[in-house]
Amino acid sequence: MEQQSLNKFDFKKNLPFIVGAFLVVILGVGTAWMLKDKIMTGGSKSAAPGVTVTSTEAGILDPSGKYDTATGDLKEGGIDNEGTHHLEVIQGPSHFVYLTSSMIDLQSFVGKKVQVWGQTQASKKAPWLIDVSKIKIAE
Repeated sequence: MEQQSLNKFDFKKNLPFIVGAFLVVILGVGTAWMLKDKIMTGGSKSAAPGVTVTSTEAGILDPSGKYDTATGDLKEGGIDNEGTHHLEVIQGPSHFVYLTSSMIDLQSFVGKKVQVWGQTQASKKAPWLIDVSKIKIAE
């Protein structure tokens, strides 16, 4: 007789608990979905967490780091899968600076004259490839 009472599930008696558990899961998932962009990017969709973003600059520099810098007109496109963007400089394509960044959305600065700071990366095709840590609209 004890075995029968363990196997029998009273759905009506447990319905409030089932509905409550279901609602807690749904509300938790919904809240996480609504807050995910703010949590993952510090409130901004154009930069990594902790990175400062304004209308004229984005990024952050480590005071103890050593950075290379370049200035030019930011355009879309890399060279042979190296970089996502490039800086057009007066000297011409052989002097373009190709850029990539895991911290900043460079796309929001396309078409503007900018100065970038970052670490030079090894490349096979790009004459100069920088992983950008900070970008600022040049005056």
